Amino acid sequence: MGQSETKSGKRKLNTALNAVCPYFTMFPLEFPYRILQQYASRGEAVLDPFAGRGTTLYAARLNGLPAYGIDSNPVAVAISQAKLANTSSGRVIRACATILDEYRTPKRVPTGDFWKNAFHEDVLHMLCRLREGLLENCESDARKALRAILLGALHGPLNKCEPSYFSNQCPRTFAPKPAYAVTFWRKRRLLPPDVDIVSIVRRRAQRCFADEVTVASGVALQGDSQRASSFVLPKRVSWIVTSPPYYGMRTYIPDQWLRWWFLGGPDTVDYSNAHQLAHTSQTVFGDGLRQVWSNCASVAKPGCRLVVRFGAINDRKVDPAQLIKESLQDSAWRLLTLRNAGSASAGKRQADTFVSSSDPIEEYDVWATLAV
Repeated sequence: MGQSETKSGKRKLNTALNAVCPYFTMFPLEFPYRILQQYASRGEAVLDPFAGRGTTLYAARLNGLPAYGIDSNPVAVAISQAKLANTSSGRVIRACATILDEYRTPKRVPTGDFWKNAFHEDVLHMLCRLREGLLENCESDARKALRAILLGALHGPLNKCEPSYFSNQCPRTFAPKPAYAVTFWRKRRLLPPDVDIVSIVRRRAQRCFADEVTVASGVALQGDSQRASSFVLPKRVSWIVTSPPYYGMRTYIPDQWLRWWFLGGPDTVDYSNAHQLAHTSQTVFGDGLRQVWSNCASVAKPGCRLVVRFGAINDRKVDPAQLIKESLQDSAWRLLTLRNAGSASAGKRQADTFVSSSDPIEEYDVWATLAV
């Protein structure tokens, strides 16, 4: 969705900001955007309790609606906060220059075979300077936008022409495990490129913010949506549009371990699963979802609509339609419709990475309304 109409349908919008940083799972921007464009009224607030990379928040921004997001993953929160940043490419570039001027020498640089092969020495040193500066102060919208741009460029494929990423050959959407990556690079004699970080930041900032004419209102918070204490919002919401983790998908933190490191996490893979939905059984998973829906009800206006896209992944035998229906029972929500949304292969869906062309996964869109 490179271009989008405004609610009036008269003006084209640049949606490059939505792609500021890849994420392992996502749903297409068209999904929340069309719902809010067609049905939401001016001033109605939007909530996503599983914010991910902030797609629903950005869809609300495009429609001029205030938006709130909650996620337990710090990488998701950092990306989501950038979707709500009101800044300019010039401010982002100046924020980058300011940090590099203030932090001339990094206090700590990761060592070991992985780091030696993943990043050129000079590139890693500059990344550590930027990391330390942003960890010290990331309050302004310009710095939040810069942080997301750096996260987006942190790792990805090598380009034959103009470089777009800071790393040796890597996936864009998730970080490789260190031992595998080192073996891969050495076998193919791949060396980390000596890239110009500032130049990459400048290009990405201009692409994401130079033509961004919309103004965002809202906040993205780090929290466990299973806890009522995470739902401290400025106002009650009229729309909840979300896509929770599919049953069996529990590797969000380790899959984003490099970006988590940049945000202050360890320089090794963290396999913990704290503050996320438990996947030990369908019953436990459904109970966790039910708690989230109940917490959402506590901040919902009368007549609020809950719209959920949900599916499954190949390695878990589960009926996603039945699971999501059961999670809504005794949760203060009344099911309105449950429709087949097609297969994950039809768009950028959560299950995309797990789907083979011969075995597409069906996904469902659920609409519910507040029952009290």
